[in-house]
Order: sequence, then structure tokens, then C-alpha cells
Amino acid sequence: MQGRKKTGLVLTGGGARAAYQVGVLRGVSSILREAGYEQKRSPYDIICGTSAGAINATALACHADNFDEGLQKVLQVWEHITAEQVYRADSLGVLRSGARWLSLLSFGWLLRKWKANPPNALLDNTPLVTLLNRMLNFPRLDAALLDGSLHALAITASSYSAGRHITFFQTEAQIDPWVRSQRIALRGQIGVEHLLASSAIPLIFPATPIYCDGRREYFGDGSMRQIAPISPAIHLGADKVLVIGAGRLNEQWSETSEFAPYPTLAQIAGHAMSSIFLDSLAVDIERMSRINLTLSVLTEEQRARTPLRPIDLLIIAPSERLDETASRHVHSLPAPVRMLLGAIGAMEARGGALASYLLFESSYTCELIELGHKDALARRADVLAFFGVDEKARACPEQILKAG
Repeated sequence: MQGRKKTGLVLTGGGARAAYQVGVLRGVSSILREAGYEQKRSPYDIICGTSAGAINATALACHADNFDEGLQKVLQVWEHITAEQVYRADSLGVLRSGARWLSLLSFGWLLRKWKANPPNALLDNTPLVTLLNRMLNFPRLDAALLDGSLHALAITASSYSAGRHITFFQTEAQIDPWVRSQRIALRGQIGVEHLLASSAIPLIFPATPIYCDGRREYFGDGSMRQIAPISPAIHLGADKVLVIGAGRLNEQWSETSEFAPYPTLAQIAGHAMSSIFLDSLAVDIERMSRINLTLSVLTEEQRARTPLRPIDLLIIAPSERLDETASRHVHSLPAPVRMLLGAIGAMEARGGALASYLLFESSYTCELIELGHKDALARRADVLAFFGVDEKARACPEQILKAG
């Protein structure tokens, strides 16, 4: 894999919205296949993921030697997913976590006086451990890195304990960990605990402990404080990067009535999550575009004096508002979860943003997969240009004569 340009794949956060990513990847794979791009192993040398995107990233990395097989397995998970596979959605589970958590907000002083043991988060995500163990094959990941089917895998998480952003990466290549302001990289073996940490949406899912340099730190969602989502792929050697977002990057302001009602707790939480999951990606893309533009006007001699290098970016993001899609499917959630979310206003249309991150139900995820597939197909020319595929050159002689 040395001596040629490396392709990176960056999968961002977004809870249940991550189903959109596999739809895009299915669309990209079908475009390449139809264009005659036949390659069994992964077309992505470097795979990076954050939050739920970290789970998709690792599952695909485990099948880097046979990417289509891995993509099909991940698709099957998202096409048949239920909330119960991700978090406790039964009455007892919701009472133990969500109901007590809301009570703590209202009567925290009283509970503390009684020295009650408060819940750690709104929802209990212990079922996710079983799903991850079913999805992932870590020995196969090790083999893919060893035989060169994959160059590197990177997973990001945020440390509540140390107030820093960490990229955990695994590779067989000689890559030194990097250090930037409030964000560092640590090399090591990636496991289930890293994925639980990276996907622990703040306040919704409990923090996960990970030992770093002999110290226990509690980690939450990697999208928090991630000011440069694309940078891990570049640090690991990517020359071009496909970025799949979880929300519209240039979203228009929502129309409001003259006398808008006071926002619900769900509306505020949804707005905060959108800021965490979406805003940093848009800013990072703008930064990369400015760097590419600056480098394009420099002379060869000037470019040789800077550590910066041009990066070819392809960004595919939802063409529709996913909170509006979620509002059509929110009633597919189990009754105890609907009651819990209803208490904070997430069952209303204006609470759709929060619901869009927690709606791990197949009716919703299948619609996101189809949207992702459609959005990818709409970018066919961009996809072929990104991968450097010349359809005409790969076509058979009869096709070339017909096209001419």
C-alpha cells in the first residue's frame, strides 16, 4: 500500500442517524461496481468514526478484506434494528434510568438528602454490548491490518475526566501519535469499550471508563469538542477523504410563527445535539477548503516549505431534514420510551431533532438507508471522479463503440 495515494473514510456521529451512512456506502459501492471498479478488499485504506459512526467504521474495518460482505452485514443490522438492541426499552429499565433521572432533575436536593444512588443517564445502553459483540470480529480486524487490506482504523471519544478529546487508532504502520490543543492521539488495540465510549451521547447514555496511561478516565461521545473531525484521517496518511455527514450541512433556518411557544426540554436538547454532531463538521470542511485554495495559489517551492498538503474531499450529507423524517416514525418506539420522551416533549414535531438520534427502529432506519442510497446515486459523477474511475476506459469495446 506504500507509494500510492490513500483514501480515507470519515463517518460522523448522530445516534440512529448513522443508518444514513450505510445507505450512502451502498450507493457508492453500486456506482463503482457498475463502472467496472472490481476490487474485493475495501476501497478505503483509512477508516475513521465518531459516535455511532465509530460502530459502523469498526464493523466495516473488520471486513476490510471483503468490503461488500462487511457492508451487507452492517446493512442487515440497521435494516432490522430495534431500540431494545441499543438500550433498555422495557418498563422496568426505563423506570430505573429515565424516570429516576427526570426525578433527580426535579427533586435532586431531596434525593441527595436521602443519599440515594442517582442514575447515570437517561437511558441504560447495556444491550448495546451484545449487539457490538455480534457485529464485530476483532481478530479479523487485526488480520486485515497485518496483511495490508486496511492501513488504519481510528475511533474518537471525549474524556469527561481530563477534559480532552482523544483519537484511539490501530495500525501496523509506523505512525507517531499526534498532540494538538485539547486533543491527542493514542495508539493501541481498539475494543468494545472504545465504541461504547465514543457513542455515549451526553446525558442520554452513561459514560464509559477506559484506562489511559495507567489512569482511569470516563469518556463520552466523541463528537463533543471534536473541532476537526477530518484530521485523524489526514494524520494517518489519507490523501483524499470521503466524509459522510449525519445532517444537512447548510441547513436553512426553520420558519417560526410570530409568537413561538417556549421551547420544550426535548427541543433544547435536540438543538444542543445538532450543535455537537453537525456544526464542527461544517466548520472543518470550510477550513479544509480554505487550505486547499491557499495551497493552489502557492508555487511549488512555497508548497515545499509548508507541512500542509492538499486533500481531495468528497462530502455526502442528507438532502432532507432528518428530524422531520423522525417525527413520522417516533410512534414506532416502545411504549415505555414514548412515555419517557413524551414527558420532555420529544413526541411533538418540534422535538423531532432529539428523537432522530434515539429512534433505533427499522421503519426509520430503513428510510434513512434509502435516502443515503439516493443521495449517493445523485452524486455519481463526483463519486467516479473521487475514485479516479474512467467508465469509458473500463467499458468493453462494444460499449465504447456504442457510446461513440
